[in-house]
Amino acid sequence: MLYNHPDFLKSLHTGFVDRNHASNKQWRPQLLTNDKRTHQKVLTTLESELLSCEEFWFSVAFLTTSGLAAIQNALAQLRDRNVQGWILTSQYLEFTQPEALRKILLFDNIDLRIATKESFHGKGYLFRRGDSYNFIVGSSNLTGNALSVNKEWNLKVTADQKSEIVQQTIEAFWDAHHRAAVVDEAYLDYYQYIYGRKQRFRLLEIDSAPIRVQIEANSMQKKALENLNNLRKVGQNKALIISATGTGKTYLSAFDAKQFGAKKLLFVVHRRNIAEAAMNSFRSIVDSKLRLGLLSGEEKSVESDFIFTTIQTITREENYSKFEKGYFDYIVVDETHRVEADSYQRIIDYFSPKFLLGMTATPERTDGKDIFKIFNNNVAYEIRLNDALEEDMLCPFHYYGIKDLSVDGLVISDESAFNQLTHSERVRNVIEKSRFYGTDSGVYRSLIFCSRQEECKGLASEFNKLGYRSIALTGDSTEDQRKEAIRRIESDDEHDPLEYIFTVDIFNEGVDIPRINQVIMLRPTQSAIIFIQQMGRGLRKAKDKEYLTIIDFIGNYKNNYLVPIALYGDRSYNKDSLRRLISTGSQFLPGSSTVNFDLKTKEEIYKSIDKANLKTFRDLERDYKLLKFRLGRSPLMCDYLEFGQRDPWTFVEYSGSYYDFVQKVEGQGFEPMSGEAHRVLKSYALEINNGKRAEESLLLKLLLNEDRVHLGFFGEELDKEQIHYNLNEESIGSILGNLNLEFVKMPSDLVVLEDGGFLKTDRLKECLKNQYFVKYLQDSFEYSLRKFKANYRIGSYDSGFVVGQKYSRKDVCRILNWPQNIESTIYGYKTKNGKTPCFVTYQKSHDIGDNTKYLDRFIDQRTFEWASRAKRTLSSPEIQAVINSHLVFLFVKKSDGEGSDFYCLGQVDIDAKSIKETVMPVTNAPVVHFIFNLRHEVDQSLFNYLISD
Repeated sequence: MLYNHPDFLKSLHTGFVDRNHASNKQWRPQLLTNDKRTHQKVLTTLESELLSCEEFWFSVAFLTTSGLAAIQNALAQLRDRNVQGWILTSQYLEFTQPEALRKILLFDNIDLRIATKESFHGKGYLFRRGDSYNFIVGSSNLTGNALSVNKEWNLKVTADQKSEIVQQTIEAFWDAHHRAAVVDEAYLDYYQYIYGRKQRFRLLEIDSAPIRVQIEANSMQKKALENLNNLRKVGQNKALIISATGTGKTYLSAFDAKQFGAKKLLFVVHRRNIAEAAMNSFRSIVDSKLRLGLLSGEEKSVESDFIFTTIQTITREENYSKFEKGYFDYIVVDETHRVEADSYQRIIDYFSPKFLLGMTATPERTDGKDIFKIFNNNVAYEIRLNDALEEDMLCPFHYYGIKDLSVDGLVISDESAFNQLTHSERVRNVIEKSRFYGTDSGVYRSLIFCSRQEECKGLASEFNKLGYRSIALTGDSTEDQRKEAIRRIESDDEHDPLEYIFTVDIFNEGVDIPRINQVIMLRPTQSAIIFIQQMGRGLRKAKDKEYLTIIDFIGNYKNNYLVPIALYGDRSYNKDSLRRLISTGSQFLPGSSTVNFDLKTKEEIYKSIDKANLKTFRDLERDYKLLKFRLGRSPLMCDYLEFGQRDPWTFVEYSGSYYDFVQKVEGQGFEPMSGEAHRVLKSYALEINNGKRAEESLLLKLLLNEDRVHLGFFGEELDKEQIHYNLNEESIGSILGNLNLEFVKMPSDLVVLEDGGFLKTDRLKECLKNQYFVKYLQDSFEYSLRKFKANYRIGSYDSGFVVGQKYSRKDVCRILNWPQNIESTIYGYKTKNGKTPCFVTYQKSHDIGDNTKYLDRFIDQRTFEWASRAKRTLSSPEIQAVINSHLVFLFVKKSDGEGSDFYCLGQVDIDAKSIKETVMPVTNAPVVHFIFNLRHEVDQSLFNYLISD
């Protein structure tokens, strides 16, 4: 029974009596709220409780499709486990959406009822796990915003099944439940009618309200307009806007043309329909006296003040030669990532406007071309997908990554044959998932991306045979065919419906279909850029559109690791960062958008991340050049951090130092560095300035401009930088040993300790005479300090380690102040100077011997069962050393596929009563078992990741 558990009583004491009282966080009461600053979401806890419960009860006044979509995957897992649930909602004000009720009826394990005769406002979630109950009660209804965005207050408490609060809650639920109506198809037909009548009444109210015709700049546009004006004030006549699809780039250009006072304007796009849309947008912003016209096809409005044209039209000499070079005082080039093409260059070279504005969502070109230089490297404003979602400029989305179907025993892969891709079983599976995850309204306006033309046409044909109105559009389709398909899928005409557009080679960009409410990916992810472009087709806001459903069928694709890069906007290419994002689900997504993977798909992505080589020279060179293009100069390591680009540590790992990588890429222009300076720079870059320990990096920063740094001053600087470090004899010796490279057994007399201060030697001073040594050393230690501080902010600090961060055995040796790196002698654990780090690979390889398959496992998030090496007894010296250690740390990684780094779980206390001698299975070799009590509870997402199969 829970009430007999001493940790439960301690948790109650912490939660209700004294917050400083040590206890297990698992059972403490918690205030659940949504806070984007700390990435807290009510949804995170709700999902966690659902996935671990044995029964659940929901009581919510309002229920919407957005709220259900956020937990739909979790509910599917409960259905598969046959976990029973009861949901009670209300008809109050007809706010609950009938489509949400209809979706719940798909779950035969859920009893759904609705209160119809009373003002029901109860908002509570109850979960049973064994004899204990977790209860969440507060202000959150089951809506997308309530679970992720709104300022909600909810209290989560744990109680035993015999407790009064549990009994009261269950009685109150059943009382309301018995008086509520059963939701079935008959009720839904009735409720759909009264809900529709209410919605029509609301629309009449809106239609009768005064029409506000003036369009105002949004927050992003106002900032961009200010930046554009400031650039012109300092004499700049070119600028680039980087802005996600759907965030109002065209309106922004119209606002700026008005701000600039443009008299003659040229707007260049790559399709006529975009030119027409842009002209209509400008018409609602600029002075009505200005004449706006098209220059495309048969329309030759060359006399207009503002001309909207396609690149295909304006690049013909007979068209552009009609205008003097300085005729247009303002030129806008849309989709600017295309400007390196000869056609665009011809126009840019010919015209000389007073101001040239480029606009694109994706300036990073995969062909290595530099578009930034065309605009003098002036980026006036940048807003990426996640920023736009944060600012509520785009429609929120619910992404579902699901395992693609096996056909004839073969999982869909990059090499799948056509008959696999269009197999009837796969077609049925796609339809089933499309209908299960559904849309916000129950009306389907779906865009499906395929990998090949024959697949696209074949699937559309099969869908039509089964009664789902579909069409295939490829690069061979005419402009009229595309327009007609878009018109039909956006239309409300019940006599000519179109539910699915299958496409390949087109619609990645440059098309506006705001009412698309479902995007299905039936192709491997070839690049994060294309993934975002395809997502973007459905992210535009539209009237009555609540969210976008994205269904991604993930097969055995080698590029699956690109999925988290695209979804979360993480361009660091850091594997640990990608794993952490996947494991946290929707926690780090802005707004009410969610990411959901089924268990098999999540493992596929983890495997893809493990196998992927994310630091090939080709990829590193590409990312280096992309940032160089943007900056207009060779980037430094800190620039990558500043602009949220690739983790610059990958360059160091590849070349030994960032300087070496730059020298390899740039070739000529580098003054030769002496062998000693180069060796020291490389050693400091690789062994000292990796962001895992900050003391040496800070001391190097101080020594760069001072010959001597007194210990007292150094201590003050450590405090100022919030680097908690005990400057004692051991730690000072460790700092010196590291800076003099004794730790890595490459001793060099660079820094000495004299008269209570650190002094740089003549050898280090000689190195500092080289400008490249100074430049890249400074960049190296600044990177290290920034990286350390960033990690420190998101984890608990424990004796030099940040709990939850990853460390190699070598890092651990250095942080523990050991005089030399002895990583090669650490076989699972090592005790030295009373400190014992224990390293555990949670999922043992099938190839290891029976004597090394140790029985290491989590009992819960605060308790770990650990085993010594085989052939050890209680009397073994190394076992006694572990028992008598004054510091014991636990480091865990999921599998060898992760590499050589381990997650630090912090200090542990050995349960003395748990120490026992036993034998290994199979071999019967003696082994000693321990129970570790962790001082820091393992983060839920990390815990789930480590223990998952």
